[in-house]
Amino acid sequence: MRWPRDDAKLDRVRAAMEEAGLDALVVRAPDDVLYLTNFWGMKGYDAAVFPREGEPTLITLGTSAADAADTAWTSDVHLFDLYDAGDPRPPASRTLDLALEAAGDYERIGLELSLGTQASDRMVGEPTTFTKAWFDAWPDAADATPLLNAARAIKTEQEVARMRIANEIAAAAMEHVWGQLRPGMTEAEAAALWLGHVHGQGTNRDDVDLALGFSLVWSGSGIRTFTATGDRPVQENEPTLFEIWVCADGYWCDHTKNLCPGELRPEYAELEEQLLSVYETLVGLCRPGQSLAELDRAGRDAIAAIGYAGQPSHPLCHGVGARAHEPPYAHQAGAGEVAEGMVLAVEPGVYWERGGGLRVEDNFLVTASGPEKLSRFPDGIVRRG
Repeated sequence: MRWPRDDAKLDRVRAAMEEAGLDALVVRAPDDVLYLTNFWGMKGYDAAVFPREGEPTLITLGTSAADAADTAWTSDVHLFDLYDAGDPRPPASRTLDLALEAAGDYERIGLELSLGTQASDRMVGEPTTFTKAWFDAWPDAADATPLLNAARAIKTEQEVARMRIANEIAAAAMEHVWGQLRPGMTEAEAAALWLGHVHGQGTNRDDVDLALGFSLVWSGSGIRTFTATGDRPVQENEPTLFEIWVCADGYWCDHTKNLCPGELRPEYAELEEQLLSVYETLVGLCRPGQSLAELDRAGRDAIAAIGYAGQPSHPLCHGVGARAHEPPYAHQAGAGEVAEGMVLAVEPGVYWERGGGLRVEDNFLVTASGPEKLSRFPDGIVRRG
């Protein structure tokens, strides 16, 4: 998808570079390359040199030349081969050579020195990481990660438009599954229904080149945190939880949606009512100027008040954008405030010791007048008799 250059975003980054005294950023994380150049690479061997003044340089595989020409916001594209008959080194070594050359005229360089996670490239299954040589090449580099985190936390109109697409695809796929979910099919089969619709129908849109889905699906007593989807059967009269991400051309959404084939058992109906009250409290706090620490504390106090002190073990609120999980993170021991233009995932959850429980989650754009929900799919547990 050919999006016009997002000058509001790039100008924000350059203003931050001016304040930090940086002449250029050299980035290799797929989400940062996308953020600064609009190019989403295939194998993760890509890099970008983004100067405070002048044209950025994109470094990518020769096989991606047509993609770069179609999507990148820069015409300064340096290509290299994945396999080079005269160079037995790994491909990232050739990326480094070209990055050093492109950054050679800049004095003060910023690198992603404290990068913790990164989004996937388009091939997804084999994420590329860079070796120590990448960091050693700029021994005096400043850490650009905090600068990029701050810039990325506030979304431009174009970024919000792209995230709305991801939210639409996720909701359409949930509506597709809603009509087909049956007791007895496995969690993996339910996940495949959702994933297939995201990739097949999401990629079929006129405004999307590639849509990819990522999911964890659990049903009934299989609902836990951070466990794999398996061959457990979908339960009648109990929720089946879909922890789902969609990436549409590099921009993401992060949801948790729940379907129930049949009549919901009373203990789940009670938990749903309790958890939705916590959720509404948290969503109501997603307003400009709200302390992120107090938001987290208020949510956990509300969960304790319904009898589940110490839960959940995962964050209650985090940013979404060119990654499914990105700063800011609400943490009672942390700092920062909610700001207009942020897109936040709100996700309270309660998990029973014996197995089972519930999580609800959607993405909200922070506006001057309050939070705007980005997905049309309902919160709570959607029943289907």
